[in-house]
Amino acid sequence: MKTFIQSLPKVELHIHIEGSLEPELLFSLAQRNQISLPYASPEALRKAYEFEDLQSFLDIYYQGAGVLQQKQDFYDLTWAYLQRCKQDNVIHTEIFFDPQTHTDRGVAFETVIEGIDAALKAGQQQLGISSNLIMCFLRHLSEEQAIETLRQALPYKDKIVAVGLDSSELGHPPEKFQRVFEQAREQGFLTVAHAGEEGPAQNIVDSIELLGVSRVDHGVRCVDSESLLARLIASKMPLTVCPLSNIKLCVFDNMQQHNIVELLRQGVAVTINSDDPAYFGGYMTDNFNAVANAHTITMQELAQFTINAIEASFISDSQKQAYRLLVDRYLEKAALI
Repeated sequence: MKTFIQSLPKVELHIHIEGSLEPELLFSLAQRNQISLPYASPEALRKAYEFEDLQSFLDIYYQGAGVLQQKQDFYDLTWAYLQRCKQDNVIHTEIFFDPQTHTDRGVAFETVIEGIDAALKAGQQQLGISSNLIMCFLRHLSEEQAIETLRQALPYKDKIVAVGLDSSELGHPPEKFQRVFEQAREQGFLTVAHAGEEGPAQNIVDSIELLGVSRVDHGVRCVDSESLLARLIASKMPLTVCPLSNIKLCVFDNMQQHNIVELLRQGVAVTINSDDPAYFGGYMTDNFNAVANAHTITMQELAQFTINAIEASFISDSQKQAYRLLVDRYLEKAALI
């Protein structure tokens, strides 16, 4: 099964580019930008990646992002992630970035997006990986700050396909950002939002109804509401689930308890993603393997995660058709072996 997973075409819809900052690159950028770190080595930093909950992760996550200063830093960060995509046979990725993490410490919005976008263009040309960029608002900050971030993004509408909502879910419900999401939709942006990870199932409902999302990021708490679960199945609302992240942040105690396979079999449009892979111990292939190792699952079901992701992606119908054909051909080939 590992061989099948390794070569399976994959589509990632839930990846925070700042969360792909590996300790080795973090140290390299810190040295380049003359920033001192409270850790003696990349190994010492990696040992600090033991989290009790989402907030304990966010504390070290924002600290690490402080080494990102120049356009080249954001390029190098994104390029390193795309190289991992190539290794894992990720054919398309839709990347989150958090401009407020950087603008709040004096880094220009332009610096952030130009560096990321340049790497994504190179990824398409040199690696054959297509991509979209999604700008997220930090929900622990105010809606007014989110509105200002949206204003800063308008000159770059050609580079951003959607807006999202991430950071601390508890205490920051979707309705807090209803106005800015309405403004974003008026500007032509698609919308997504983190909901139902640490927060209740009602956050999923509110993200759909108040924020107008095209897909829900995480969403594993949907099982707490039978009516919501039925609604997700009927509407084919995608959930971008992040298995290793859920274990690392104690959403589930272990992978055997994770509900992603059960949701798949019930007809929910679940997908597999890596979230913040540098911090949670795995990229796409690692997440697929973790699910397959913990659950009895068929090759067709594993491929269905990719098919669901293709359908949920923000690409053209013709590109979706081409990618579905890739998966179908791969399945046919695997069946002959």
